[in-house]
Amino acid sequence: MRDGGVPESVVDDAVLILSELLSNACKHGRPLGDALAGDGDVRAAWRVDPRGRLVVEVTDGGGPTRPAPATPSVTAHGGRGLNIITALSDDWGVRDEVPGEVTVWVVVHDDVHDPDARSCHRREDFAARVTAPPVSHIAGLDFADVFDDLD
Repeated sequence: MRDGGVPESVVDDAVLILSELLSNACKHGRPLGDALAGDGDVRAAWRVDPRGRLVVEVTDGGGPTRPAPATPSVTAHGGRGLNIITALSDDWGVRDEVPGEVTVWVVVHDDVHDPDARSCHRREDFAARVTAPPVSHIAGLDFADVFDDLD
């Protein structure tokens, strides 16, 4: 990406997005082809398209549900990945017209050749969308409760 002139801040977001997509493919999707679960491939790709958009995508064999952002509880250990992707990207979606394949694509940035792409391009509400309230603001949760499982 760097060799293609993609700004460092956009590369950082693309790496995080790719990590989230690959994690979701491994956790929720089946491998491509006829491989059994836990054995086989997923496909990852990126490109700067003719319009100057940086697009990252991951393809797997699909899963029992279609990818959709979740609303996890504050104490949930997961379920925030697609919300993070939504906050970091300009657009994303799912393609599943090829039998046995589901591709999640993300437009990381609309125009990587724009000089403003070098600055932070995250949505203004990024922090509000991916952070949880402080533990002290969660009713009925004592700070010591967080450590109960460590004994």
